[in-house]
Amino acid sequence: MTLQMILALAVLVIMLALIMFDVMPFGAPPMFASLLLVVLGALFGADWEVQWDVPYAFAGFTNASVWMVAFFMVVMAAVQKTSLIANVKGAMSKLVEIGGFKSYVLLVLVVMLGCTLAGGGSTGYYVLILSLVATLPYNEEFPTSKLLMPLGFATNHPLIPINVAFQYGLAVTVLESAGYTGEFPMFGFALVTLALSIGFLISAIIGWKLLPTHPIADATEEQKAAREAAGNTMDPTKEKITIALFIISVVAMMLMSNLGNIAYVVPGICAFILMLIGVVNWREFRDGIFAPVILMMAGVIPIANALADSGLTALIGEAVAGAAGGMSPFLIVFVFSLLTSTCATFTGSNIGSAFIFCPIAVATCMQLGVSPLAACSAVMLSAWQGGYMPVDGLPAMIYGMGKYTLPEFWKFTVPMYFIRIAAMSLGAVLVFPM
Repeated sequence: MTLQMILALAVLVIMLALIMFDVMPFGAPPMFASLLLVVLGALFGADWEVQWDVPYAFAGFTNASVWMVAFFMVVMAAVQKTSLIANVKGAMSKLVEIGGFKSYVLLVLVVMLGCTLAGGGSTGYYVLILSLVATLPYNEEFPTSKLLMPLGFATNHPLIPINVAFQYGLAVTVLESAGYTGEFPMFGFALVTLALSIGFLISAIIGWKLLPTHPIADATEEQKAAREAAGNTMDPTKEKITIALFIISVVAMMLMSNLGNIAYVVPGICAFILMLIGVVNWREFRDGIFAPVILMMAGVIPIANALADSGLTALIGEAVAGAAGGMSPFLIVFVFSLLTSTCATFTGSNIGSAFIFCPIAVATCMQLGVSPLAACSAVMLSAWQGGYMPVDGLPAMIYGMGKYTLPEFWKFTVPMYFIRIAAMSLGAVLVFPM
């Protein structure tokens, strides 16, 4: 290994440590790591072919994909104010009153449909759903303990995967850093996401018999307030405009290969229109485009570039490729997805885990002379698909609010985990043949 490789790896380790141990607020560690690149480049990089200078460290803030996703965050903030989210809540309440297995499946589908609009992994959406389920009265025919876990995880699986811009943008960043110059259609990435959602739906149906029956926590005043606030809707005309702009943004991003640069700015134009008509104010607009997750996304780009430019990613990829030479394409994708999701599960660092394993998976495929698109898509998505340990975020809330024991939690989450990863890996190699 060269000095540049060692330094790039050291910066990566520092960044991940800061993320995993919550030393800095979310979004800050990658920016700090980018600044470290500049210092190390100035001290040791006089003869390096690629210089780690200031423009290099802030390359993420001039990245087209970052800005596209940032403006789309504003559009999504507006969509969550519409009555569509409130309608999801109403549909859930009616199905709970009916009870039974069919109602259970329909409830899962309703929440997955809501995820289509709210965005996979949206904190606001899963808090809303969990708060709603936690406040439902106990019913022996249809206990809430049988609902909270599957419905909580359903908030991360869109029934119609049209809102995949964020993870797709991250995947594009990894491919660009690895030197991949071929096409990577957003529609294909959406199909891999659909395979993942189908895997979850299958696991949720199988898991119905495995879910425990017991009362869960009573409603708190904060949960009641959150539910009441979630029912507020906007002016009907503004709501129609908001939905139309959301659809326009999604269609533009899905037609990126046809529209070129225009696709990157359409969400921004839609965001400005939403501000002009008063659906979002300047503070919401600003908070959307400079959200911590956007700062995280922009900050990790130079780190990924440094790993690739130093040759470290290719070196690791070559070593893994040697070991994976006899594996089937499905197995390569499956193994990398397991590694990524497990790392994310135990560290709570989704993006950090993705940016460790996704570049290695892409480099491995390129070393093997096969398309890296299947591996890149699946590995990027897998960073948000652990959940079998109640360590962070959504799994932790489900575990706590549902009053589950760890064995009860594992009965549902472990089968769900393997079924989802297998379905996603299979979908990836079918959509993007290797």
